[in-house]
Amino acid sequence: MADQLQLRAVDSLRVPSVTELVFEQLYHQVVELDLPPGTKLSEVEVARQMGVSRQPVRDAFYRLSQLGFLLIRPQRATVVTHISERGVLQARFIRTALEMETARAAAVVLSDRQIDELEELIARQRKAMETDDKVLFHALDDDFHKRICDMSGHDFAWALIRDSKAHMDRVRYLSLSFGAQSALADHVEILKALRAHDGDAAAACMRVHLSRIKTIIGRIRESHGQYFAADEK
Repeated sequence: MADQLQLRAVDSLRVPSVTELVFEQLYHQVVELDLPPGTKLSEVEVARQMGVSRQPVRDAFYRLSQLGFLLIRPQRATVVTHISERGVLQARFIRTALEMETARAAAVVLSDRQIDELEELIARQRKAMETDDKVLFHALDDDFHKRICDMSGHDFAWALIRDSKAHMDRVRYLSLSFGAQSALADHVEILKALRAHDGDAAAACMRVHLSRIKTIIGRIRESHGQYFAADEK
């Protein structure tokens, strides 16, 4: 039986890569509020605009629904979810627990070259802030945290973090109009602790950094209340 096994050639397996493309584009459009809460999405229309079949769109919709970005309802339109304050605070708890430990571990093992790479990321973030490029600043912010996870030897942590932080991402993006400077300053402090190979200090700086969302969310809710889930008011 084993010699009768037939598998498709790898280059014919195109759906996962198309699904990833659709997923990433929709993910960023939701985070950046190009698709604000309450927006109705159609598989047919998304597939038409992106020039793909409906299956990768359906798969991307499912992944986004698992993250909490989309509400898929049988026989009704798929809708971009409102921001859940509870979800934001749960994500903060998960991120704090994981990233304090990855920062602590990174402080022990980071090489000078890796520290220089993080410093370059911060320099690029500073430039993005000066040019008011919120999209780039947000992407570099994520990259800074992801690289610490990767460099610490615990790259799996970032996959867990990304799966939990969808609601938090939208609040973070909205906060950049007033909070970019403090976010950048926090990164500078984290890097100082990493350069000194002080694990406890790196973990403490990371905790302070991630705890800011608790005060930011109130300010965002005051100015963008229409984006939040009504039943959590």
